[in-house]
Amino acid sequence: MADTRRRLRSGTVVLGGMGLLAAALTACSSDPDKRCVDRDSYTYAKGYKVVSDKNCKTSSLKTSVNGGWYYGGKKKGSWVSGGSFIKPHKSSGGTGVHRGGFGGGHHSSGG
Repeated sequence: MADTRRRLRSGTVVLGGMGLLAAALTACSSDPDKRCVDRDSYTYAKGYKVVSDKNCKTSSLKTSVNGGWYYGGKKKGSWVSGGSFIKPHKSSGGTGVHRGGFGGGHHSSGG
């Protein structure tokens, strides 16, 4: 009986630690990568060409690049694809999209 209680306590510590790790990772990943890209450079094979941030700053600078902020995606060399020009909203109070994982329960929606 003592072995069962000891095992249960150690399992609880491991699960609690995993919960903290998951919370830390979620907090770090809630702000996706943001890159300045040339909107006119899109190719199916490569995506968008990453350019200097000065091309996306809202100022009176005239640039030869049609720059725009690109969120998420995967960068390969100086190109990025698989993201979006729409800035994702940070979830607060459980109003964001939930993709399952720890504590998904029966109310989770896959995605």
